[in-house]
Amino acid sequence: MLRRKTRRVQGAEESAQGALDDPLDAAQERRVRAVLALGGVPQTDLPDGVQQVRLRLLERAASGAEAPRDVSAWAAVVASNLAMDWHRARRRQERIGERLASLRPAEHTVDDSGEETKVLSLAVAQGLDELPDAQRQILVLRFYADLPVRGIAEELGIPEGTVKSRLHSAVRALRTRLHEDEVV
Repeated sequence: MLRRKTRRVQGAEESAQGALDDPLDAAQERRVRAVLALGGVPQTDLPDGVQQVRLRLLERAASGAEAPRDVSAWAAVVASNLAMDWHRARRRQERIGERLASLRPAEHTVDDSGEETKVLSLAVAQGLDELPDAQRQILVLRFYADLPVRGIAEELGIPEGTVKSRLHSAVRALRTRLHEDEVV
């Protein structure tokens, strides 16, 4: 009986220590997942993306680099960069596939359920996919990760004016796209 209690206490200590070692809390993990998903990463690849963010945070700590001031913002930017990398890799694969005359991946179909919210969400997601990487990244960080313009500029290492310009262009392009598709 005493051994079982000791094992339970040791197991609880180990699981508590494991929770302390995780560099992302639950809210930060949800934010990372949202940024990845809104960046166009498929659901099946989201756990890998979250792990990549964790790994980069741990590598940063192991290298002796100073911890980010705002881990949540830093993780959102890293997730956004991972989403951009995923798109680049996907485009490379498509080009290779075209060269080899293989079939292209099936395109997403719109659910014709008549629910305006679903249609709008799908149209926005498709519109995000068609934006240039830099514009998509800024749009996702501003409106979905809820980072301020100054925070985005600091995290990406670009001037605030550039962030504002890209944000304006992205919103205008997305709005035009939604009007062309007669979604709004």
